Amino acid sequence: MTLPTPVLQGRLVRLEPLTHEHTADLATAAGHDRESFGWTWVPDPDQVGEYIDTQQKRAADGFLAPYAQIEIRTGRAVGATAYWDPRRHPGTGELYAIEIGFTWLAARAQGTGINTEAKLLLFANAFDNWHVERVDLKTDARNARSRAAIAATGATFEGVLRRWSRSWVPGEEGLLRDSALYSVIAPEWPAVRANLRRRLSGR
Repeated sequence: MTLPTPVLQGRLVRLEPLTHEHTADLATAAGHDRESFGWTWVPDPDQVGEYIDTQQKRAADGFLAPYAQIEIRTGRAVGATAYWDPRRHPGTGELYAIEIGFTWLAARAQGTGINTEAKLLLFANAFDNWHVERVDLKTDARNARSRAAIAATGATFEGVLRRWSRSWVPGEEGLLRDSALYSVIAPEWPAVRANLRRRLSGR
């Protein structure tokens, strides 16, 4: 079963299904100040087309729902994100948990509220429309900036999964990383929503 990819509209950002129409903008976003990406894997500018092909293949296989992050102010794609790793009840096929990941933003879009609002839109769709019981978020355990951003959403830190997944850090090809795991469960969603709205209210 493929995951639906509805357009999710906010005041600062619009999340729309990732296509090759976003290639030029994402190549620009990926090419500026790459040191700002830290521990996050971001395709090189000349790899964006291949990156989109890969994400669309994963979408066709039902593995994820990829989005381009469109800055409302300029109308340009400034990054990407995705739902992925859907978990379904074996008997009914009903979706009960999902992860938000594959997230990156151009350096100039970081700290602007776009990431905060994107998380609000993704959480709201997952909990209010898909009625999931749980949303996961993971990052490299060494990525202090990403961990702080996830914690600021109100997600709960559940621990570090040792040697959990492939490292994306240059020079660590073939190595495994420790992943810090966070989650929001359905009973926590109202408080998380209020927190995210409060953080956005001053922008």
